[in-house]
Amino acid sequence: MNTAEMIELNDILYGKIAFPQVVADLLNTKPLIRLSKIHQSGAIVLVNPTINHTRLQHSIGVMMLIKILGGGEKEQIAGLLHDISHTAFSHVGDYVLQQEEENYHEQIFEQVLLSSEIPALLEKYNYNVTDFLEHTFPILEQELPDLCADRLDYTLRDAVHARLISVSQARELLKNTVLLNGKISIADSEKSQWLQEVYERLNLEFFQHPLHRYANDKLALLFRRLMEEGKLEIADLMKNDTELLNKVRTSSGGLQALKDIASRKSYDAYRQKQEGLLKFKKRFLRLG
Repeated sequence: MNTAEMIELNDILYGKIAFPQVVADLLNTKPLIRLSKIHQSGAIVLVNPTINHTRLQHSIGVMMLIKILGGGEKEQIAGLLHDISHTAFSHVGDYVLQQEEENYHEQIFEQVLLSSEIPALLEKYNYNVTDFLEHTFPILEQELPDLCADRLDYTLRDAVHARLISVSQARELLKNTVLLNGKISIADSEKSQWLQEVYERLNLEFFQHPLHRYANDKLALLFRRLMEEGKLEIADLMKNDTELLNKVRTSSGGLQALKDIASRKSYDAYRQKQEGLLKFKKRFLRLG
């Protein structure tokens, strides 16, 4: 491809990388635009507005990491598309629907993909949508506890935004990231151990921080109550964050409930009891 057919993207972790026009076109589709308005860390943004990175930033990062590691264009596209079926506020939808494996987005991925304009666009570039439904992409996804592009990107990205690590530390780790027998590996043993520790800290100090659990729990319970009252539907979870909050604000008691979450009302009592809706998927890494 000539340079006129390329788009240059810039990311906090990976810097500037050029991609073909198919990526530019995909970024202009409704599902990808929607991801730009979905917060990666769910309801945490309601109690800590500085943690506001998006599911699209993560998806672009995954695509970039796959390219850096030598993955082909098809796998790069798969990386860009892999989260298009996430609900508003990311895993909050899982908590509402009591999906303890936090995989509701995987269950509806095919439906979301096929009902969008993406299959026609892919066909324009000589890709068949079934390639992204039936094929496996080993750099993109691996079962826990193995490392993969998805898991590595969200670990570093979330840890940076949570201020557990610096951007320079994340980039240093990426310099030591390689493919070994088709799987992502960390070449330096000390860096591998460091990543293991970062992952554990991210789970304990960020995802399961009492305040963050409180925000996700309270928002999920609010959505569930409104669904039980017929004021929200499952389809509303596929709006973006702003659209869903706007609908909640117009419901009886919805606006006040959102204000209560933002002001951390009853947080002290919640922190003491630690009783709520959330049941987190157990996450850990196995690094060789």
